[in-house]
Amino acid sequence: MTDNPENERVEVDQLERQIEELAKLVPSDNTANELDRMRRRLEKLRKEIYAKLTPWQRVQLARHSQRPVVPEFIDLIFEDFVELHGDRRFEDDPAMMGGMARFHGEPCMVIGTHKGKDTKQKLQRNFGMPKPEGYRKALRLMKLAEKFSRPVFTFIDTSGAYPGIGAEERGQAEAIACNLREMARLQVPIIVTITGEGGSGGALGIGVGDRVLMLEHAYYSVISPEGCAAILWKDQSKVEEAATALKLTAQDLKGFRIIDDIVPEPNGGAHADPKAAAAQLDEHLKQALAPLKSLPIRKLLDNRYKRFRDLGSVVEAATGSNTA
Repeated sequence: MTDNPENERVEVDQLERQIEELAKLVPSDNTANELDRMRRRLEKLRKEIYAKLTPWQRVQLARHSQRPVVPEFIDLIFEDFVELHGDRRFEDDPAMMGGMARFHGEPCMVIGTHKGKDTKQKLQRNFGMPKPEGYRKALRLMKLAEKFSRPVFTFIDTSGAYPGIGAEERGQAEAIACNLREMARLQVPIIVTITGEGGSGGALGIGVGDRVLMLEHAYYSVISPEGCAAILWKDQSKVEEAATALKLTAQDLKGFRIIDDIVPEPNGGAHADPKAAAAQLDEHLKQALAPLKSLPIRKLLDNRYKRFRDLGSVVEAATGSNTA
């Protein structure tokens, strides 16, 4: 095994091509055995590579063009999903989707940012960047869930809220701030999952919850590495350094208690096996929801408040030196 990541990726590509070519041959015991050996080798190699990804590589993986988007997770995890539209003030925002569904037979509300996958979808969905009407639609659906005592599941995959002139004119900041306030006191369980990109206030606008989960190769940050590099160094070549400094990986954030749980992804990332990724997420969602359902509303809200008030607390070790 080489210590050079580039050589490892080349070996993965070669193995994938060899497996594809071998699979086309006439089946026999020899080819079956060889295919099995090569697939095991490929799985082992992927596991070793993905175990030592840098923060910047994880950001790139979170942005992978084939990474599962919110509708795929909804299809694979929930039943009887019925999408609801509009904020009842301006228009429907396709970058934010949501609706009623069932989670293991229990009625719930599902809300998430939707990036789209191909060029046509990305343009239609505004690359997953919601406008004020998107956040107001999300809040309308949360209030509907509260009315009927249904838990809320939110899924975050956005580089941030849309920064356009129209969005600012219609109150982008106010819409996000209103969501933060109302989610903090919503009288039903809220479970948040960052599935890909979790960018700035655009992510936090549907990110206040009782439990916050994060896929293994997702990221969650106040700013993108590119934005950070531009502000601090005025140099885009510093993106890798910025990604490391931002502490934006699931592993970092779990250590800071900003998220509650990391959802493992299949070897090669969620895009390599969306069904396996959804199965893992389904199990973690089930475990997160179970203890919340039995909590009295007052206790649920107190715990939610305390969870966010405790964020950012630090413990300073004594140095033994006296300060004036």
